[in-house]
Amino acid sequence: MIIGLFTGLASVGGVQLAGRETAVALGSVARDREWPCVFLSLNDARGEHEGCVGDMKFRYIGFAHAKTRFALRAVQLAGRNPKVIFAGHPNLAPIAATMKTVSKSAHTIVGAHGVEVWRPLPVVRRRMLRRADIVVAPSADTVYRLEAVQGVPARNIRCLPWPLDPEFAGFARNVNQLPRPDKFPEGRVVLSVGRWDASERYKGADLLIRSLAELSREFQELHLVLMGSGNDLPQLQQLAQTIRVAERVHFFTEFSRKDLAAWYAAADIFALPSTGEGFGLVFLEAMAFGKPVIGTNVGGIPDVVEDGQEGLLIEPNVPAVSCALRKLLCDRAFCDTLGARAKQRVEREFTFDKFQQRLREVIESTV
Repeated sequence: MIIGLFTGLASVGGVQLAGRETAVALGSVARDREWPCVFLSLNDARGEHEGCVGDMKFRYIGFAHAKTRFALRAVQLAGRNPKVIFAGHPNLAPIAATMKTVSKSAHTIVGAHGVEVWRPLPVVRRRMLRRADIVVAPSADTVYRLEAVQGVPARNIRCLPWPLDPEFAGFARNVNQLPRPDKFPEGRVVLSVGRWDASERYKGADLLIRSLAELSREFQELHLVLMGSGNDLPQLQQLAQTIRVAERVHFFTEFSRKDLAAWYAAADIFALPSTGEGFGLVFLEAMAFGKPVIGTNVGGIPDVVEDGQEGLLIEPNVPAVSCALRKLLCDRAFCDTLGARAKQRVEREFTFDKFQQRLREVIESTV
């Protein structure tokens, strides 16, 4: 039996998407071994639900933030002697460790993501994380921080890069079927995607707006599109007004995955000068559409983007952002070359099939 514990599976976000992909992959392993599998989600609506990744479906039970009920159900399931307990977030490591005291033959795997392990976890949570048989991480940077910051033994850590969402891969294969986005500005378009919260200003939306102002005279048809919601939007909109580029900065907060794919397809450049990405799924999405990307040499981004190969990695400041944008805007051939390499790398290294195989190998080496 395989039991999967997740903080959330239904909502938008990289952690949730990774959780859904992990659930599908775990389900595949369970079917091959003719094992049952049960997935529990702490923060999703109470009751049974169906999740999906592309056209692949799975079932899970939501607990509507009821931590005690979630933990009790997990420990109860441990009494059925599961072979694998997968906790999809370090915050769930204590529950996985408790389950193992009930089912001593179970093997525990905990998934880490990024910024949540950049600083020491609370003492008990950190101790329980170290007790896991295996901790998986999506990037070399997260692997390093698990060992250096959390004290997880290197022998117990595996790098498991996240894949491109199969639904997005389908959009990228059929780009001609995507409609041109509504309200698409005339001219050259720089696209950025993220959650624009005050707590996540490290994503660098303000740097992009200030760089646009710096380049506005040189590139009079240049526009910036920021896709995503968050409580920092009023501050970003005010910044655009203050430095007089409001007519060139476009905010979109409500859109479907297909809408987002259409924006990736139509944009010229993708940029996210973030200093807090544990991996950077949005870079994979942009690269799948053959777009040159601009990121920073921080966190998990260098695992996805090699400087000068699929995009440009820069320092997180306005002069560096402006210089990178100017370099790409002035050289279409260079843009096309980076974009072609980006698409090839995603198709070579970051498919869902690759992810499934890597997770299968982790489980088979553990059980």
